[in-house]
Amino acid sequence: MASEKNLNEKKEIVKEIVDNIKNSESVIMFQYQGLTVSEMTELRNKLNEVSSSVRIYKNTLLKRALDELNINMDSFLDGPNAMLFGKSLLEPIKIIADFAKDHDKLSIRVGIISGDVADIDTIKEYASIPSREGLLTMLAGGMIQYVKDLAISLKLYAEQLEGKEN
Repeated sequence: MASEKNLNEKKEIVKEIVDNIKNSESVIMFQYQGLTVSEMTELRNKLNEVSSSVRIYKNTLLKRALDELNINMDSFLDGPNAMLFGKSLLEPIKIIADFAKDHDKLSIRVGIISGDVADIDTIKEYASIPSREGLLTMLAGGMIQYVKDLAISLKLYAEQLEGKEN
């Protein structure tokens, strides 16, 4: 039978997983088998830039934490899995999706986005949303057309007024 010390350590890990899931806007479960240590380090460094982290837990402890949160992801709890915990919604998803495109050994399996379980298609949709800067650029580009049209109209109106004065 497991010692009291081991049981307490496992309970602490389960509590850590639960806290990480509760405090994250985006949680992604992915398989990493076949990635080198340097590739995993590269991924971790990119995620650290957006206040996100990658942790690897035993599937049994992960299942206990998910059961405690009433989240059913049992069909994905086979083989080696890693968990990405993102404080923001889009940036971590974009980073891991881009990383998965370049590294075929990384396989995104399932996620929890804003508390709801998200399948791979939903994760891909989130990954395709332009960044905040990209959206602001698109907005500015759309707005500049109206300003340009207004300037042209005012110029034509001013020229028309000048023509009537003569």
